[in-house]
Amino acid sequence: MSLNNQKSWKVLLVSLAAVVSFSMLSACSNNNNNTADDNSTAVASYKGGTITEKEFALDQRIMKVLSPEQAQYLEIDEFKESILRQEIAFEYLAGKASDKAKEEAEKEADVQIANFKTGMGDTFESTLKEQDIKEKDIRTYMVRVLSVYQDMLGKVTDDEVTKEFEATKGDFTVATLRHVLIGFTDANEKERTDEETLKLIKEVKTQLDGGADFAEIAKKYSEDPGSKDAGGEIADKPLGTYVEEFKKAAQTLPLNTISEPVKTSYGYHIIKVESRTEKTFDQLTDDEKEGVKGSIASANLQTFMETGLEDLDVKINLPKSSAPAADSGTEPTTAPSAEAPAATEAAK
Repeated sequence: MSLNNQKSWKVLLVSLAAVVSFSMLSACSNNNNNTADDNSTAVASYKGGTITEKEFALDQRIMKVLSPEQAQYLEIDEFKESILRQEIAFEYLAGKASDKAKEEAEKEADVQIANFKTGMGDTFESTLKEQDIKEKDIRTYMVRVLSVYQDMLGKVTDDEVTKEFEATKGDFTVATLRHVLIGFTDANEKERTDEETLKLIKEVKTQLDGGADFAEIAKKYSEDPGSKDAGGEIADKPLGTYVEEFKKAAQTLPLNTISEPVKTSYGYHIIKVESRTEKTFDQLTDDEKEGVKGSIASANLQTFMETGLEDLDVKINLPKSSAPAADSGTEPTTAPSAEAPAATEAAK
């Protein structure tokens, strides 16, 4: 489980980066006001309820508004079925959420709607009209998701938070480091092979091993826009904000040592850690403790989605689309950067 400096419910609402994120996004829609006279075919059934074609279509349109850059994936059958299964889980769990969780969800939904409208500015109304949805539809969607999540959050104990921190305490270590990234695509968006990329980063390492100034080398060669102009420096960031391979290297590399090439999904890196400060549980901020709590709640929710549906006698009747299947092993991605997803965003 990884450190997440953003509130987990924000991720639930807007991230469509992978199948897991799809599962976090789905919301109960049986109470959507647009479906009052819904006589459409049921696309899913389970013990205690159904989801109709009209309801499911509405939720997909809402997802397109919340994350338009991922809209293409909503047309792929394997993702659509995953979303539908998670809608069943959310619908079931929403019915079991506590009154307190529902109250918190209402408050959070109002805040998020306000922020969302501000962020979209003048395009908010036209975007909703284009997708044939209303503001109340998005609010219902958010409240359903957040009710389930807040209920899960309320069940996390202090002991669980402490235990989770001890298991992932390395993620909270704060480090200042420099790195050079040579990406798998060049400045002209032309793809490089693994061999080409590795050759280039080894040439960088040879210069550094020969005594070249790291900051100057980073400014000259690094392809990470977030740190290049700062001489490759990323200051005072928790190590849990980086992709796994980068994080492990930064956790174990002796201080002020030039690393071997470190491969991530973005390319090859040379890293030098300049300082590293571990944290104890007592030193965590309230937000960091809430982040740990949120990670546990998210994991518990995902566990239910993976195993809890087995007891609900789920039946799927989803028509096949004409969209091509996703490439094997390929997932939707967010904006590229040297870190995950970006050092400046500091969130996985």
